[in-house]
Amino acid sequence: MTDKSLETNGQEGKVNKPLFLISGGFIGLFCIAALVNLDALSAAVDWGFNISATYFGLYWQVLLLATFLIGLLLCVLPGGKAILGNLAAPEFTTFQWGSMIMCTLLAGGGVFWAAGEPIAHYLYSPPLYGAEAGTPEAVNAAMAQSFMHWGFLAWAILGSLSTVMLMHYHYEKGLPLAPRTLLYPVFGDKAINGPIGLIADASSIIAVVAGTVGPIGFLGLQVAYGLEDLFGIPNGFATQFMVIAALVSIYTISAMTGLSRGIQLLSKINVILAAALLLFVLIAGPTGFIFGSFFSGFGTYIANFFQMALYRGDAGLFGAPGWLGWWTVFFWGWFMGYGPLMAMFIARVSRGRSIRSIIIMLSIIAPIVTNFWFTIIGGTGISMELADPGTISKAFEGFNLPAALLAITSNLPMGFLISILFLILTTIFVATTGDSMSYVISATMTKGDNPPAAVRVFWGIAMGVMAVILISVGSGGVSKLQSFIVVTAVPVSLILLPSLWDALRITLAKGKEN
Repeated sequence: MTDKSLETNGQEGKVNKPLFLISGGFIGLFCIAALVNLDALSAAVDWGFNISATYFGLYWQVLLLATFLIGLLLCVLPGGKAILGNLAAPEFTTFQWGSMIMCTLLAGGGVFWAAGEPIAHYLYSPPLYGAEAGTPEAVNAAMAQSFMHWGFLAWAILGSLSTVMLMHYHYEKGLPLAPRTLLYPVFGDKAINGPIGLIADASSIIAVVAGTVGPIGFLGLQVAYGLEDLFGIPNGFATQFMVIAALVSIYTISAMTGLSRGIQLLSKINVILAAALLLFVLIAGPTGFIFGSFFSGFGTYIANFFQMALYRGDAGLFGAPGWLGWWTVFFWGWFMGYGPLMAMFIARVSRGRSIRSIIIMLSIIAPIVTNFWFTIIGGTGISMELADPGTISKAFEGFNLPAALLAITSNLPMGFLISILFLILTTIFVATTGDSMSYVISATMTKGDNPPAAVRVFWGIAMGVMAVILISVGSGGVSKLQSFIVVTAVPVSLILLPSLWDALRITLAKGKEN
């Protein structure tokens, strides 16, 4: 069976066996290597991380900035009004559509990092600002740096340009809804039916699996930590295993029911619970500080936007990654890894919407909502730390992300109940990522837009098993996966490159049609 037969003559739901074997086999080998010799795997991953961060870091910074700016340009062009997806009206309501998009990225770490990143930058001020750590002067810098990592650039790379390309080529030209289609402007039919396309699809799947297994593993650690802290249940491997098994069950059942039922319903529940909890924290927490730090931090973010986006520090063009590698380059690698498959997911749920509305939702609305989310959770933590030094920092010592969230929630009114609800929210958040990514991974390797339930179940379970294996070898297994994410982003960042000019070409052409 060849790629060509799959794309042109294959039956609906037929699995691309070479792609399945390459991506599944690579992930299996990573898990076996972690079990057999974690030290050797660590050394190989560290080497790959340093090479990737050193030689691709600047390219990634320019790629993300250019993607965001070109997306804004598309919004003001006449072609920005063009409706994509061959549907006269959107398939989902604006609330359903926004919920599915918001939950997918925020779940990737929005709860872990919303609590941990602002306090980390407050306790260790980013080098661009050099504010005295742990002082009121460090607050704006801490919030601004968090906004940079989870703001306009992060969201834009997840599909502002690549979604336009995929919707155009898939729904109007009949090409596959797969990462390989992003290379069509460069390689033509060779990208669709040749080994180039196979490599593009496999690289994108491996990057997404690595990027999703991390949050699944961290959820196991976070909830197990919370169960011990709140109920005294021992925080051991057995508890972590049970948490991950429950999570896998939730998102696998959801993925089986498809976009219009399970994934959409889970996202809706997620948004309602998140909104209720954030409203409670906003009212019961330091309301004035939250609003003040959001607006002042956002002002600092905008004023220093280009400096932050292109900050190289002591790294120069090609230098040791240092702070930049462990923060900005890591996040850019993580989000880019999601890029092609997230674009597929957004293309699938955005039929009947205009180029302009897709970009505004992704590149402007979602980032601002995310930044406010970070301020409510992380800003509350900074306020508590300012009022009583040690309240959050003591629990956070050693970069303990699970402890940071619980230290914040337990210090709120009705802290016990709020802590439990935040753990439930975190679980549903990660489940929305698990089910949507199970769906798009399966869609990438099967013919048609509705992959068989068996393939979705396989990938859902496979990601859970991989998380369990990495947790079983200790926290080092999950942390190595985090570094591995940056390595997997290298080929994916090249797949995203044609979107810089082709999305603009498509939009200009649509402007002439109208």
